[in-house]
Amino acid sequence: MEPTIGKPNFLSNILVKVLLFGVLIIIVRFAYIVTITGESCNLGGFCFLPENFSFVIAGTGAGFSTANRAVESTSAGPSGPYPSKSKDWIKAVHFYSDIFHDLVSDGYLTAISKTLCVETPYGEEVFALKEIGILDSIGIYKKASKPLVISSKENGWPFDENSFDFIFSGGDRLDKASQRQLDLTVSEIQRTLKPEGFFVAHVIAKDKYSLNSFLDLFNSCKLIKSLDIEGYNSSMPFIREIVLQKKVGSEVHSDVTSENTCSIPGYKRDLVRHAESLIMEEPLKPWITLKRNIKNIKYLPAMADISFKSRYVYVDVGARSYGSSIGSWFKKQYPKQNRTFDVYAIEADKAFYGEYRVKKGVKLLPYAAWVRNETLRFEINHDPGKKVKDKARGMGRIQPVKSDSSPGSFNGEVDEIEGFDFAEWLKSTVTERDFVVMKMDVEGTEFDLIPRLLETGAICLIDEIFLECHYSRWQRCCPGQRSLKYEKTYGQCLDLFTSLRDRGVLVHQWW
Repeated sequence: MEPTIGKPNFLSNILVKVLLFGVLIIIVRFAYIVTITGESCNLGGFCFLPENFSFVIAGTGAGFSTANRAVESTSAGPSGPYPSKSKDWIKAVHFYSDIFHDLVSDGYLTAISKTLCVETPYGEEVFALKEIGILDSIGIYKKASKPLVISSKENGWPFDENSFDFIFSGGDRLDKASQRQLDLTVSEIQRTLKPEGFFVAHVIAKDKYSLNSFLDLFNSCKLIKSLDIEGYNSSMPFIREIVLQKKVGSEVHSDVTSENTCSIPGYKRDLVRHAESLIMEEPLKPWITLKRNIKNIKYLPAMADISFKSRYVYVDVGARSYGSSIGSWFKKQYPKQNRTFDVYAIEADKAFYGEYRVKKGVKLLPYAAWVRNETLRFEINHDPGKKVKDKARGMGRIQPVKSDSSPGSFNGEVDEIEGFDFAEWLKSTVTERDFVVMKMDVEGTEFDLIPRLLETGAICLIDEIFLECHYSRWQRCCPGQRSLKYEKTYGQCLDLFTSLRDRGVLVHQWW
């Protein structure tokens, strides 16, 4: 009787089990790659399907294939290594592939377009472009992520003028950019984009004000279209896609008008229609009524997104002390949307100059805002019946040196100060791309300054005005008596506010 042969059967069983286990691992791996991460087989560590095998995954959008092409850092030739493929990264690639397919269909992109993606940390957009066959694509960011993204220089991009046929900015990266970064990016986009080339941006821009502020940044481009699309994650569920085309040389300055004329655009007029109502009846106790009215004010940043501005500027005309309005109101109460403002304090009274020397972030203009450059008489006028203490100051008003105040209308000190053309200063200091807020409390001079702002077109540079209008009001000290300090009536003040709002200027009654 022959002995039983057990060792070969034992080895065979082990080999079969190892083979089955290997097949199981391959099946699990394939299922994970395709159904869980959404990658194609040639992106994984191994795969048994042919490289050109492709099929559509439900939910990724029409035209998206799971067969991804190898990433290339230049217009030809594969390269690596590739970025880590997180689920969010892959989801973004799928999203941008669909976006670029649509842009190709609309004629904004072609297979030979030289393309740049800006402010892209990980290059999802670049990968998507190469995947659909637009191989001459590269991304730029402050830190490189090779082979898809190169690093930018501190003061610009390492590209020549008119280098790209197509530039893209994804996500809401321009919305979140700092003021300096936004200015640099906008400047470099316009420099490196070819004439008649296309720039496409995905931004939030949820209102007309922010959309038009964005368009104002690109003065060398014209709007082709703007549409709302769905985003791909919860942080940005809705996106506004804006398509701009760079103008050719003759078109760039075609919309320039006379420097002394301006027309306030419709999107700013819409804000005026949503502003609080003016106080139509003269208040019997204006020192109470007008002060309470501040609670009713609808601030512009509470009605619109102010993100897309080059600078943010606050001008306090008739600032008096720092705590009078800059420190007590603007710094604490005005809604700034986390923006840093350049603050200018314009004050004619020398008594307040000292404290501004130690206040950081405020530039003092120690002059009187006026309609031209000339020497003026500055009068500190004390209210009748009001005892003046050593540290108290009356309200100052300015008069031309040659003019004579009526004896009954002045009771106080007289000094001389230099006046400057406020409207011309404003035009030389800010631009239409800046966000400018102005508070004006100039003791009756508003009836000179406002017409000058309108006459010169400087009024169009101001986004929001807080104006105190001075008139012969009822006196707090003396019931039944009006102040003799001012000649204007409440009706004339109301006419001033109404005329500004009718022109599209967002002005509020101040106290």
